[in-house]
Amino acid sequence: MISLEEQRPTWNEYFLMLAKLTATRSTCLVFPVGAVIVKDRQVLATGYNGSPSGSVHCTAQGYCYPGLSSCDASKTMPSRAVHAEANAIAQAAKHGISTNGATIYVTLEPCVSCLKLIISSGIKEVFYETDFNTGEKIMVRDAFLEDGLVKLEKISVSEEIAQRAALFLLHPTSIPRKEIKTS
Repeated sequence: MISLEEQRPTWNEYFLMLAKLTATRSTCLVFPVGAVIVKDRQVLATGYNGSPSGSVHCTAQGYCYPGLSSCDASKTMPSRAVHAEANAIAQAAKHGISTNGATIYVTLEPCVSCLKLIISSGIKEVFYETDFNTGEKIMVRDAFLEDGLVKLEKISVSEEIAQRAALFLLHPTSIPRKEIKTS
């Protein structure tokens, strides 16, 4: 039998699960991404990727741009989406919340542009779930890491913790523990 303490997610699993839950709000048709900015184990801001505030969502219109088979079909037209990390940082700024010394949890490794924004906003650590950068972008990313500007670490949620979280999402949670089935 697993103890109740062992059933709790680690802090990294907890915040990554929050980022994954945040990604469910994404309005991007290509990559649903979620981000959570944390400091001293407290959530400062969340963000997901999608079209800018006030503009029609890609999910509502069914496309990023008219005439494209997919959002990434054009080599010249950029995605309309604001990245999850940028949206989380913008939300913090909009509400006067400092991100200096914070940590960000993201479901997708930040692109180089978002990594620069993360560094400039004072965020010191990035935990992510899925790799993104390739080729020369890795060289740029690694130069920032070597300069000590930010720490980057790939993490995941254990299957046991994910299954337990699914139980909490699918069933009422404010019931006596003996009524929560874990198998």
